[in-house]
Amino acid sequence: MTALDWFKSSYSSNEGPDCVEVAIAIPDATIHVRDSKDKHGSQLTFADAAWTEFVGHAARSA
Repeated sequence: MTALDWFKSSYSSNEGPDCVEVAIAIPDATIHVRDSKDKHGSQLTFADAAWTEFVGHAARSA
């Protein structure tokens, strides 16, 4: 697997204790999620459709 370009939400700050980072793998468009405090720890991986559904649900719940 090639290196991923990780990014934080614009709602996150560098001073906060809790944050996740997200990366999109190309060409398969899988979404990777990790704890920003444990960059070498476990990651969650989502198919594009599952991630889209999750983000839509989270936006409606906020």
